[in-house]
Amino acid sequence: MENKEFYKNYMECFLSENSKVNLISKNDEKYLWEKHIYDSLAISLFFDKYKPESSTLLDIGTGGGFPSVPIAITYPEIKVTAVDSIAKKIRSIENMKSSLDIKNLEPVCARVETLTGRYDIVTSRAVASLRTICAYALPKLNKNGYFIAYKSKKYKEEIDEASNILKKYRAEIIDVIEYDLPLEEKPVRNLVVIKFKQTL
Repeated sequence: MENKEFYKNYMECFLSENSKVNLISKNDEKYLWEKHIYDSLAISLFFDKYKPESSTLLDIGTGGGFPSVPIAITYPEIKVTAVDSIAKKIRSIENMKSSLDIKNLEPVCARVETLTGRYDIVTSRAVASLRTICAYALPKLNKNGYFIAYKSKKYKEEIDEASNILKKYRAEIIDVIEYDLPLEEKPVRNLVVIKFKQTL
């Protein structure tokens, strides 16, 4: 993953926005890199392993811009759409986009089900259970696309609960990529990678 120094301007811009809008808790500000940016950039583990030909990415329930903004900054070749229904959070992301001149980022204030496009990659981090979020994410995927859900160590329970919705959309979990956050207690996180089943 990229060096923390690379994101210095972004972190300063984010903290400025967070002083106006509660994007993350004040207690979390000192862990902005470890808990939020580093975590968002774990998608690099997916890119390194699967090397997808991706030009578009949709981040559902982006909140304060995680993982959408770190991804857009790191991968300027990918057009990133950050969707959230809370207008003040999208305004904050628009301010960050403008201040940092992030040309490949499109913040959208809407409910995801109202979007008409399809995307090569869909991401979701700390939004809802896998069963719930799959119902929103899978219809937005291109045929050969990937849905990547950022999950905690309880992901196995969520996978079990999501079995029916995965069957409905003929999708399957093809991988779970585990990683640690760079904190003293080394909390474990997982990228649950979902794809449509390949037909013969």
